[in-house]
Amino acid sequence: MLIFKEFNIRTPEREILIDISNEVSKIVRSANISNGICHIFIPHTTAGITINENADPSVTKDIITYLNKLIPQGGSLGYRFRHGEGNSDAHIKSSLVGTSLSIFIHEKRLMLGTWQGIYFSEFDGPRNRKVYVQIQGE
Repeated sequence: MLIFKEFNIRTPEREILIDISNEVSKIVRSANISNGICHIFIPHTTAGITINENADPSVTKDIITYLNKLIPQGGSLGYRFRHGEGNSDAHIKSSLVGTSLSIFIHEKRLMLGTWQGIYFSEFDGPRNRKVYVQIQGE
């Protein structure tokens, strides 16, 4: 069986990681798939998706802070970004973080670790964004 769903998310800041674990888990439960795989895709070039710790909110802030040190908005190390929209840093961060994930489903639940959560990663907000979820299984 193959099930496709999408949901929208409004990001409140230019750069933020938003825990979407509950929304994805609801989709998995409603799909009534006992065993399979959940694919999540972000159809944007300045956003991404990642799995990381969801117990301590300072982790997401540390991720954003460190990405900004590595890839500042205007460029660094004597290099200025050429892209005229001023969001080249967001494109690079999206490429590094990635725009898709696959998570196993077992006994109708996502097989995330104890401290893991699914994070929508915004690098050029605030914006209205989409999240696509496809579930395959039996």
